Amino acid sequence: MDLDIPTLITFIIYIVGMLIIGIIFYRTTTNLSDYVLGGRRLSSGVAALSAGASDMSAFMILGLPGAVYLSGMSEMWLPIGLTIGAYLNWQFLAKRLRRYTEIARNAITLPDFLDKRFRDETKIVQTKTLRIVSAFFILLFFTFYTSSGLVGGATLFASTFGWEYQTALWVGAIVVISYTFLGGFLAVSFTDFIQGILMFLGLIIVPIVAVIEMGGWDSTVSGIADVDPVYLDAFAGTSAIAIISLLAWGLGYFGQPHIITRFMAIRSENDIPAARFIGMTWMTFGLLGAVFVGFIGIAYFEGVGAGSPLADEETVYILFTQVLFNPWVAGILLAAILAAIMSTIDSQLLVSSSALTEDFYRGFLKPNATANELVWVGRVGVIVIALIATFLAYDPESTVLELVEYAWAGFGAAFGPVMLFSVFWRRMTAWGAVAGIATGGLTVIIWNFFEGGLFDLYEILPGFVLGSLAIIIVSLLNQRPADHILEEFDFVDNATYDEEQQKYVRED
Repeated sequence: MDLDIPTLITFIIYIVGMLIIGIIFYRTTTNLSDYVLGGRRLSSGVAALSAGASDMSAFMILGLPGAVYLSGMSEMWLPIGLTIGAYLNWQFLAKRLRRYTEIARNAITLPDFLDKRFRDETKIVQTKTLRIVSAFFILLFFTFYTSSGLVGGATLFASTFGWEYQTALWVGAIVVISYTFLGGFLAVSFTDFIQGILMFLGLIIVPIVAVIEMGGWDSTVSGIADVDPVYLDAFAGTSAIAIISLLAWGLGYFGQPHIITRFMAIRSENDIPAARFIGMTWMTFGLLGAVFVGFIGIAYFEGVGAGSPLADEETVYILFTQVLFNPWVAGILLAAILAAIMSTIDSQLLVSSSALTEDFYRGFLKPNATANELVWVGRVGVIVIALIATFLAYDPESTVLELVEYAWAGFGAAFGPVMLFSVFWRRMTAWGAVAGIATGGLTVIIWNFFEGGLFDLYEILPGFVLGSLAIIIVSLLNQRPADHILEEFDFVDNATYDEEQQKYVRED
């Protein structure tokens, strides 16, 4: 493939813009709270779109359209499950977690929150164990999650410019590492805000133009039916277990650290309703656009359209931009893929880096480390984790969907039950949290060893159920939590934010 100069120029302009944002926020990042949580000052719009963009990643533009292109409307259950899960996450977990993390001595990471939520100075071993176990599973599953984004970036550059897979992989990795290294959470959040808008526009424009090119919606549907009517049936080629597995993806939202940190970083819990509306609107239309890209691609590339069958189904969006638009517009629309990829990898690197910095370095190696020292340890952590993920992504046969599927299940099962129980169940104990994380995470790992999973059931569901049972059983077998832990929980229950004092106070 010849190098497309207009598209290349568009990419370069976009990448330079993201790096400039990183440099700007480099100058405003002075401590670890700024670097990993942005000082809790995100607006509703930035929190919503950065959460959505960091959530959807290459999955929304490459993985989901590819799955629909391959299987048709039977894949619709996946975005339905995701939409329900995301809404419930915003509705129930966001406000409670934002309040609790501030009251719990300003917890700034997920392991930090769990540590402070269950801290009992007479039983320090259990809270230290909890911090280690949670940080371990974060690093483990984020390594695979980050690899999925790097595979997506390599696919984009290789398909667009004809580069070798490994060359494309390193180019994408270097770009993301650079601005995450520089600016931390604020750079990540504001670039994600821009990238979220770009992703949204790309997923709306491409299917609309493709339908027009096909001669209208009726003509498109007829074209798909001519290829195979099975593609039009949401129940074709599937089973009750398969549908349940796809819907179960929604459970993953409660345990995704890179999404949950947006709840912790939003300016005020009063901003959450607006953020929920913005985020869910963005997500609903974005997922519909992704589904229609793959759906229309069946007619265009397999049927009467101007294209030809795809060798790699995950390139359907990329091919549409190249055949339907002039190179300058294509460059902008392809930058949406880069936006999707970068917006997730940067968040994942940042959460992983914070786990290394806050939960291992300061937690065990150097409790009295200076603020500037911790920021630089975080930046070095970004580089180390990114390099490991890059080497894991070296196999060109890797697919975005498979890697995301595994990591999403791991986080959902390991942390989803723990986050929900920790903010809503007064009787939960630290050992219950340890048992829940370990049981959920190990269930996903063991389940995945079996080809296709046991009973063809997506591993997040058994992991989530068993993790929840482990929390309940172990917590009830333990002594009740210390009085100060119960008092803090009750305070969270009854607290309101006093604007004058700028702190939470009891309603009663």
